[in-house]
Amino acid sequence: MIALLQRVSSASVAIDHTVIAEIKAGLLVFIGVERHDSEQQAERLAERLLRYRVFTDATGKMNCSLTDTGGDLLLVPQFTLAADTNSGNRPGFSTAADPDTGQQLFTYLLATVRQRGQNTSTGQFGADMQVSLCNEGPVTFSLRVPPTG
Repeated sequence: MIALLQRVSSASVAIDHTVIAEIKAGLLVFIGVERHDSEQQAERLAERLLRYRVFTDATGKMNCSLTDTGGDLLLVPQFTLAADTNSGNRPGFSTAADPDTGQQLFTYLLATVRQRGQNTSTGQFGADMQVSLCNEGPVTFSLRVPPTG
């Protein structure tokens, strides 16, 4: 599984110009599911998202996690993150999970972070979404929990 996370002061997702999810300070995370991903990758990614230290402490160093700060989390499914971009001028999608598996694992990831007490909003799987954000820093990281297959 792949996560592109951005530290934000605010973020929202709209579909057809109607806001369906929004957060204040926290993390906006785009999620890509790869072929051979499983619930094991989703659980590990959930742990990393909640504990990844991207927020500043009193001394200005990135020593605090989302859990430490009590910030919000906005998960947005993004199929294109799993694209193969190693050659040519057009991305390939043979490395991405099929839509049913992608939705199942995205839903599992969402349930996992919520089960751990994280306030979480979400985009809509398979929808044409408009994402707005105010990236703070800017701070952006790419995390990957590789498939086991």
